[in-house]
Amino acid sequence: MSLLRALQQTGVLRPLDDALAHALRRLDPSTPDAVLAAAALASLAVAQGHAGFDPALPRQLVDADLPWPDRAAWVQMLAASGFVATPHTADAEAEPAPLVLENGLLYLRRYREYERRLALQLQRIAAQNIDGNPDAIAPLFASLFPLLPAAGDGARRADEGTSTAADPHQARAAALALRRALLLVTGGPGTGKTTTIARLLVLRIASALQAGRAAPRIALAAPTGRAAERMAESLRRAAAQMGVQGVDGGLLAKLPTDASTLHRLLGTIPDVPRFRHHADNPLPFDIVVVDEASMVDLPLMCKLTEAVANGAQLVLLGDPDQLPSVEAGDVLAAILGAAGAGDALSSQDADALQPLLGSTAVAADAAAAGSGPAQALRGHRVHLQRGWRQDEGLHLAPLAEAVRNGDVDETLALLRKGTLSNVHFHEGVEDPLQARPGLLAHWRTLATSTDPAHALRQANRLRLLTAVREGPQGARGFNTRIEAALSGRRIGTPPAWFPGRLLLVTENSYRHGLFNGDVGICLLDDSGTQLAWFPGEGEGGVRAFHPAALPAFESAFAMTVHKAQGSEFDEVWLQLPRTDSRVLSRELLYTGLTRARSVLHVAGSAGVIAAALVRHAGRVSGLGWRLEA
Repeated sequence: MSLLRALQQTGVLRPLDDALAHALRRLDPSTPDAVLAAAALASLAVAQGHAGFDPALPRQLVDADLPWPDRAAWVQMLAASGFVATPHTADAEAEPAPLVLENGLLYLRRYREYERRLALQLQRIAAQNIDGNPDAIAPLFASLFPLLPAAGDGARRADEGTSTAADPHQARAAALALRRALLLVTGGPGTGKTTTIARLLVLRIASALQAGRAAPRIALAAPTGRAAERMAESLRRAAAQMGVQGVDGGLLAKLPTDASTLHRLLGTIPDVPRFRHHADNPLPFDIVVVDEASMVDLPLMCKLTEAVANGAQLVLLGDPDQLPSVEAGDVLAAILGAAGAGDALSSQDADALQPLLGSTAVAADAAAAGSGPAQALRGHRVHLQRGWRQDEGLHLAPLAEAVRNGDVDETLALLRKGTLSNVHFHEGVEDPLQARPGLLAHWRTLATSTDPAHALRQANRLRLLTAVREGPQGARGFNTRIEAALSGRRIGTPPAWFPGRLLLVTENSYRHGLFNGDVGICLLDDSGTQLAWFPGEGEGGVRAFHPAALPAFESAFAMTVHKAQGSEFDEVWLQLPRTDSRVLSRELLYTGLTRARSVLHVAGSAGVIAAALVRHAGRVSGLGWRLEA
């Protein structure tokens, strides 16, 4: 049996994958079956989040005993095919062909080009430096980061017990922002990423004004509307705190107060995959800050970097241990791999930033940097390590650390001991609707709200998160049961429109200004008309739509962890499936549990948790290789 036929019989290929293979066969009936099968797998790879297909690891896509060709012979057949381009250099555009074979990976040509263009743009931005005089803003820097020596006084340090004490890594990130046009700031929840951004933006503003220039134009963005809203809220809080600490109000007034989705920032064009802003019409900003960068997929990151103007600064924030984007590519991981650990300054940066960081600190950094080979992204990353966001009573850090490290014994011990305050383990529980009656009670109260903005805030207080979409413990099944319980309709009948129904947009609608991941709620307006309300800039901070006019959506009482990424909820119930699944990974567990602000419930079996912790959510990509080449 041919490999393509075997793949078709397994049922793993989508109609789109199958159609590509058949199209190539029609164009050239002599095309080897192994090439046709590889083309279908390259298409399937993108659907599973990979940038390309690795012929050495076909089971990564299809875990079945199929007549897999020998890897070397397979690659040789692909290289000889007229449907497969083989570029000679990493930065050269591939010849016109539907497929590209490069560095052992088979790509759909479009995704190889996304990788190539993204690598070139990151290298372009990283090669630029920021002009400024660190001496001019040294007093302001010392006031924002009091743990470090003040300029000109290496012995003076702030009281380490004060609430204004700063993390030295945060200070290094802020200092690097005065030097590097590309800055990568990473860290877990509560390590102060947005606080650091607020302070470094104030420093950039002050530096420009000191030099007699206009304050930089700043844009804040995130992949989803909720993540953008959280980012803006955090920045406003950080600005208010700096005001209390005596930072000049004139500087704070120049900070941005709002954030947008990346799609809105780039300028969506209805029914067109391109954006208004691109290389020939760049973004009109001097600084672009992107939060939740782990959620940004390969095509979107490529288009973003192309739209960053020459001389502008790009700051990417993210947690390297979270899930990668749902769509193709693990972009942040590849960028961070090329940037290294980010623990040391280059000798050039150390010399330039000595007035801010002190001679002792920069000497140690320069020595740690060593004299290894120069690479484009080295020295552009700072990893924040100190502190975790803790609501009063939530003791999450030890559990998150154990999950991040894949430590099965420690994770289960922490869950079972019950010593972590407001972290609850429901071992063996498979139905949260029975185990936690308060879930339905919470959603019932939403229906009585007369204020959509208040209802949306209340809705985000609690969320049921699942690891999978389908199955008894999947988001779709739970939503069906919850809809029936709240609306009074029988399971199996079409979902009803009823007050309090939570909605999750599942596709981008540029016409409506609604994007994948946006959450809304159904409520009656003053005239008794059923409307869907979403956060926005309209009256009361909400926008109303007739349900029939909405883009594709589903209920949002239960959400997959992937869909919840970029959001936070006061209380989270994380429900794991009864049996192991390929989608389970330590990154999924980590992302799910760190969505909780105040209370966390984890439900599932020890076996499923153990299986998840030994699995990485890895993606096939050539971006890291390109950036390090």
